[in-house]
Amino acid sequence: MSRFIDVHHHLLPQLYIDAVGRGPITDQAPRRAAAALDWSAAGSLAEMDANGVAAAVLSVSAPGVWFGDNARASRLARACNDYTAGLVRTHPRRFGMFAALALPDVDAALAEVAHAGDTLGADGFCLMSSYANRYLGDPAFAPVFDELNRRRAVVFVHPTASDASKGLLPGIPASTMEFVLDTTRTVMSLLYSGTLSRCAGIRFIFSHAGGTVPFIAHRMCRLESQEEFARLVPEGAMRALTRQYYDTALSANPAALAALEKFVPASQILYGSDYPFAVGMMKKTIDGLAAYDFAPAARAAIERDNAARLFPRLAA
Repeated sequence: MSRFIDVHHHLLPQLYIDAVGRGPITDQAPRRAAAALDWSAAGSLAEMDANGVAAAVLSVSAPGVWFGDNARASRLARACNDYTAGLVRTHPRRFGMFAALALPDVDAALAEVAHAGDTLGADGFCLMSSYANRYLGDPAFAPVFDELNRRRAVVFVHPTASDASKGLLPGIPASTMEFVLDTTRTVMSLLYSGTLSRCAGIRFIFSHAGGTVPFIAHRMCRLESQEEFARLVPEGAMRALTRQYYDTALSANPAALAALEKFVPASQILYGSDYPFAVGMMKKTIDGLAAYDFAPAARAAIERDNAARLFPRLAA
């Protein structure tokens, strides 16, 4: 029986590859990303069918749509979103859609929120962890989060490598370590900019079990002992962190799952595969979850029920 709902499932249409070029896509994970260039909707569906995945929410992965040219990024976001919406119309029970937004151009991002949300019927929105070395809590991005909050949107945050971290460890792909650290940095940015508390209507999904957040959350929360930080998280820093969602992509191993399970309740954990960048990881993630000692109700929540509440259309 197909029951899993995959919230971390990427698409790479040819229009995206043509616009971005192979290099920026493959540089982040040379061996894994090269295979992803052969993505097709039929391939996604075949892999889903082979592994009992009922539905997947599609998103553009790193490096995203912005490469220093705001107008180009806006056009590429629109083209990717229109393409993805077409797949959803063709396969409404199998595919959902996280619309790409062209930050750091706030006006373009707001225009795309309206187009994707009102015209295309997007299930949520995808943001990279940083743009032009600015993390998501940057005050300039506040109008976008205020609008997403007004819509009570689901916001999927995928890591990328900021310019500041590229090249720190020559020869090590960014996806190996910098991605999880960039996720951690953007969570910290959202937390102590006040965005998580101010925009409590947004349901955030943080990739790869939240990077290193489960491990260092208590260190992060110690800052609220200082008044200038405490006023930004009136609900409490730990509460702001633990009501968010975290996916299992590249994290379905005993150490990562143990940290995540201790950090948040099972209601906040979502199945994610990272297809097609991690070859075979759809099955490996499912097997890793099966091998972990979750209670039956927790396992059902992670595999499907939590995502079904966020995306009721895909639960039909």
